[in-house]
Amino acid sequence: MKWTYNWLKDYLKTDATPEQIADTLTRTGLEVEGLTVPVAPIVAKIVECRPMENSDHLHILMVNDGTDKLRQVVCGAPNARVGLVSALALPGCVIQGHEIKSGKLRGVLSDGMMCSGLELGLNNDHTGIIELPDDSVIGTPVLQMETVFDAGITPNRPDYLAVRGIARDLSACGAGEYIAPDDELLKPVKSTRRVHIKTDKCPVYQFCEIHDIKITDSNPTIKSRLGAIGINPKNAPIDATNYICFDMAQPMHCFDADEINGDITVRMANAGEKFTDLFGVEHELVSSDMVIADDTGILALAGVVGGARGMTTENTRNIILESAYFNPVSVRKTAKRLGISTDSSYRYERGIDPTITGIALSRATRIIMDACGGIIVGTGIGGEIPTDVRKIEYAPELFKQKTGLDMTPARQMEILTKLGFGIEKNGDKWIITPTSARVDVVIAENIVSELIRIYGYDNIIANAKHIPSDSAPHRDYYINTKRELATRGLNEAKSFGFGSSKIEELLYENAPVKIANPIISDMDTARCGLLENLLGFVAENERRGFPDLNLFELGTVFDGDTPNAQHTQICIVRTGNTAPRHWTHRNRPTDIYDVKADLVSLLHGARFTVSSENPPHWAHPFRYGAIYQGKRKIAEFGELSPMIAHALKIKTNVNIAIVDDVENLPGARKIHEPTLSDFQPITRDFAFIVDADTPAEKLVSTAVATDARITDAVVFDVFNMGDGKQSIAFTITITPTDNMSDSDLQAIQSAVIANVEKKCDAKIRDK
Repeated sequence: MKWTYNWLKDYLKTDATPEQIADTLTRTGLEVEGLTVPVAPIVAKIVECRPMENSDHLHILMVNDGTDKLRQVVCGAPNARVGLVSALALPGCVIQGHEIKSGKLRGVLSDGMMCSGLELGLNNDHTGIIELPDDSVIGTPVLQMETVFDAGITPNRPDYLAVRGIARDLSACGAGEYIAPDDELLKPVKSTRRVHIKTDKCPVYQFCEIHDIKITDSNPTIKSRLGAIGINPKNAPIDATNYICFDMAQPMHCFDADEINGDITVRMANAGEKFTDLFGVEHELVSSDMVIADDTGILALAGVVGGARGMTTENTRNIILESAYFNPVSVRKTAKRLGISTDSSYRYERGIDPTITGIALSRATRIIMDACGGIIVGTGIGGEIPTDVRKIEYAPELFKQKTGLDMTPARQMEILTKLGFGIEKNGDKWIITPTSARVDVVIAENIVSELIRIYGYDNIIANAKHIPSDSAPHRDYYINTKRELATRGLNEAKSFGFGSSKIEELLYENAPVKIANPIISDMDTARCGLLENLLGFVAENERRGFPDLNLFELGTVFDGDTPNAQHTQICIVRTGNTAPRHWTHRNRPTDIYDVKADLVSLLHGARFTVSSENPPHWAHPFRYGAIYQGKRKIAEFGELSPMIAHALKIKTNVNIAIVDDVENLPGARKIHEPTLSDFQPITRDFAFIVDADTPAEKLVSTAVATDARITDAVVFDVFNMGDGKQSIAFTITITPTDNMSDSDLQAIQSAVIANVEKKCDAKIRDK
């Protein structure tokens, strides 16, 4: 989405600089990707002018552009002559939507372009290059170019596709005062034409027929603004529809009325019907394509592109302006199938304001008639303008519940009012009616999102002390579980929260949770398990020659389509061999006992029982087990069913473990945040004589258990002493919690010696 600074100021009274506006928009959700001031044509004087060989009209000019070196330009204007002061567009200038570049013309270098008044948008003269006063300062700009904003629009914010929508957001952010537009509807004029709507995908279609116009250029303001954002101005009627598209986010189309036979009909296409667009490309349509037609045939693909028949030309004298609302899904399907993307389809696909068709029609009509004259001979409407009936119940306390931040009800009401939302108080509740342009606001949480967006995401950190510790967004309550699985050689995987209904029917017994509008056809459910996506990773890696995988994922899965019908799940997948081939050891394939060991490690010694009854769909019927604590099943493990492996084209053995009761895993929600002591750690060495079959681990674990301040123990020496005895030496690390005296350290040492000698049948070495 592009717009200019002065265009924005039509709807925003502000003293903020373009840089400040760009920063404000980026902070509140509209990422401004570019902020540019186009290169302006400059005053230049022709110093030399000679005819080009083998040409009857081109001249080679040497012009003074205010630098020390003359610039060579090829020009075909009949009034080019020595001494003429004119306008020079340097390479990088954009003239009528085209960027000027340095290049060769008939083998001669042309390092710029001399411009006519029409090309500069100053007048309608294109018979020659513009003639400026002789006292004009060479090298200075001929025009004051507008600053252009370029922003990336997310699909959920179609209101940002209108300059007035951007201005409203800025006013709510405190960047200026919103200037409400003077929107007036046309007075109805009885028409001989009618509109017939034969599909529910078009709730309203309006038109205005204007006769006796004179096709001419748009006014300089519209021309310069369209040119600045990269749209080549053509003539007033076409420019008006393009201008309204960016100004109000209402796509429109202009037909040559003399080419339209009879009434206008909005209908679905007949399968196999042919249509030629205004670029001369023929398309074969299907029954899901919506079209605009007359008694002769198709005039346009609704919301996508106009047709060759009925297009406005320089010879047009009578026009019909179209303003309608088309179903977003229908427009997207047609545009995607045909590979066509226009400014019109881009807006319809995202869902425009359904209530402004009449306002846009009136505005475009005034723009055209101001430039071209004419008379309105008829207006018409098919269907009805949709009524926005969204009523959202909201309590001001919800903001703090969701964000942990304080915002007074008065401040919340101020922000929502500036965003154009209607508010009715109903006791402690508010009934909020979003502006019709905000089709994305449908629930109370959307209201909270709007408030926090205007409040400023960058202010959240500054006010983090107000956020309850258990709701800090950066904390991961399951980080300890992830660390434990990672230490077992498992790699964490991350997948989308969607699934495929076809695969879920193979793996699970519960019904899929279908999505109304999936991003792609293979992701048509809210996933009911993590296994499906992990098996997809396995299949893809196997195809690429990497069959040995050790993966886990911890994430949310969905049990239904109601609020809170979800839970956290862990899924572990081990495939292929346990380790790469190596000459030092024999390798083996992974088995179900490997994933069982992963589950047992998460239980931290808690007691459990195993049952092999009632294996799920995904499991091998004879290689499956479920882990119970009492009557509660907390986890299950097994080998992937051969039938499912075949269906997913997986040849490697796949062993799976699933934990559905993550909340009750010992330590699952504990976050281990080690605290650093203010005191220097202290080490002490010990050597004990024990029986030759005594494991060293027994000594070090006994030593560490002696005192909570002993944080580590490492064996550094073991040797056989003969006579069935061995010497084991280790170092302990003591981390003090306060000041320690020599007697305190001696007490810890004595306690370690006594504990190890007693529990390990050991004797301290004295030399």
